[in-house]
Amino acid sequence: MTDGKPVSREALLTPANSEHSDRRVQSSPLGWKTYFVLAVLLICALLAMTLGAFDVDVLSIFFGEASSVQEKVLINIRLPRVVLAALVGASLALSGAALQGLFRNPLADPGLIGVSSGAALGAIFMIVLGGAVNMPASLAPYSISIAAIFGATAVTGLLFAIAQGGGRLSIVTVLLVGIAINALAGVGIGFFQYISDDSQLRTLTFWMMGSLGRADWTSLVPGTVLMLTGFCLLIQTHRQLDLLQLGEPEAEFMGVDVAYLKKQIVFASALGVGAAVSLAGMIGFIGLVVPHLVRFLFGVTHRALMYGSVVVGASLLMLADTIARIVIVPAEIPVSLITSAIGAPFFLWLIVRDRGLWR
Repeated sequence: MTDGKPVSREALLTPANSEHSDRRVQSSPLGWKTYFVLAVLLICALLAMTLGAFDVDVLSIFFGEASSVQEKVLINIRLPRVVLAALVGASLALSGAALQGLFRNPLADPGLIGVSSGAALGAIFMIVLGGAVNMPASLAPYSISIAAIFGATAVTGLLFAIAQGGGRLSIVTVLLVGIAINALAGVGIGFFQYISDDSQLRTLTFWMMGSLGRADWTSLVPGTVLMLTGFCLLIQTHRQLDLLQLGEPEAEFMGVDVAYLKKQIVFASALGVGAAVSLAGMIGFIGLVVPHLVRFLFGVTHRALMYGSVVVGASLLMLADTIARIVIVPAEIPVSLITSAIGAPFFLWLIVRDRGLWR
């Protein structure tokens, strides 16, 4: 990841398999901004592991001088939560960056195509009616995650079935279907809220606003596998997305299989976001704001944008979760309130700055 600058048309038209282009990217030195965001990531991780209702001295644990209670809190409670925050933040931010490049729309995010709503509907179904579902005892701890991933997968399948009705995946149709799916999911979520009892409603409401409090190593393993799979599928599309910014005909002329690229990005986003929502609930603004912040720092090339979004997204959600844990000790604020409080003003500032109204 380097200090990026807007790429020229000639740079984008360089063939995707150009060895000269690859050597040039690999040999370019890391800029100070890269070291800065990596330092911020490390600081956010240390703060997230240290601060909370029960403060943990990470350095004393590292040197073997901490109490057994501090070690148990760090290993069994704090560390899984920090890892989950980093993975969810990175997954949402990376999906947002990829979808914005695919749709060529700076307002695109994982919620735009209905994936987040589908995952939320599946999880809420299990929260409210899970007692009526006969699941094997071995799968019971993963019931909400399974339902959320199933919901995200079902939405993605419906999206492809409708959008490919004419044999070609249409981006406009994907966006329109996503709007319809979000509306239908909202109806379902409202219905489950209406029929839930007081205990279920409290759990459901807190989950809808996002929470990392249920993090543990057992539930983290399958979600991590799915999110990392989504990472790998999305990261490798950076060069094709650069070419796609010229338009679909030009990208196809340069050797990009645009139809396959669309399927790969939508499927990988559904996989990563579905797993993230299943473990952390609905967390807003990460996928929308982080790519804009990374463009401001590193430029518009998708290689820098995607790797930067992973680092900045992880840092932002770890920081937001730390703030949510320490504002009202020992209670916790839903983390989505913090991300919205950070993201909304920043996004408004970007809009004002780009329109030239802020001098």
